[in-house]
Amino acid sequence: MSWKTHVEQGVATLTLDAPPLNILTRAVLAELRTVLATLEATPELRAVRLTAAGRHFSAGADVGEHLPPQYEELIPEFCDTIERLARLPLPVIAAVRGRCLGGGFELAMAADVIVAGEGATFGQPEIVLGVTAPVACVILPRLSQHGFAAELLFAGDAVSSTRARAAGVVQHVVPDETVEDEALAIARRIARHSAAALRATKATLLDSAVKPLGEALRAASDDYVTKLMKTEDALEGLNAFLEKRPAQWRHR
Repeated sequence: MSWKTHVEQGVATLTLDAPPLNILTRAVLAELRTVLATLEATPELRAVRLTAAGRHFSAGADVGEHLPPQYEELIPEFCDTIERLARLPLPVIAAVRGRCLGGGFELAMAADVIVAGEGATFGQPEIVLGVTAPVACVILPRLSQHGFAAELLFAGDAVSSTRARAAGVVQHVVPDETVEDEALAIARRIARHSAAALRATKATLLDSAVKPLGEALRAASDDYVTKLMKTEDALEGLNAFLEKRPAQWRHR
């Protein structure tokens, strides 16, 4: 198994363990899709910490699988996997150390928050191989300035975690040895809250990213009134505040 899952106090730690460079083969991607389906179907989960074993987060997809005829299956499968991770109805915190390149960077960008080590590097070297990075071409400009995305994709050079943070792609840069702990601390702060409210927030964030402002606001209003306020936790949280007592979440 290339993915290891550990659940504690509402936080699922999902670890990619495919040494030495955590290459994302089609088999590894298929396994991830199965794991994501399990996480989505676990109602008590409130956050996911995405990590990788070893020195490097991931050096990307298997170059050999980009050749005919496998690329006809690899690219759609890869895009589908990234979309499933991005649309997972749970906050995802990625902990990145070492190299985070190609498909590995695209995997990290599907998270909601990236915590990176000071020595981490990020890049999309596909152009060096005469191909492009389809997922990064779509996601990276949504997370950063156009110029940053364009230079990274056109030049194929890797950048530091500090540069990635300045571009808005990475949210936290910490010493390499504390990356996993910092990501876990963020996940645990999130996990204090109602699973129902967290899932509703994630859904609205995703929905608003692809809709015009007015349409997104109307959808957010409708979801709040017709869905969120039908949950037990919404009423519990509001009443707990008014009654000056801690909320007792039932995560539904």
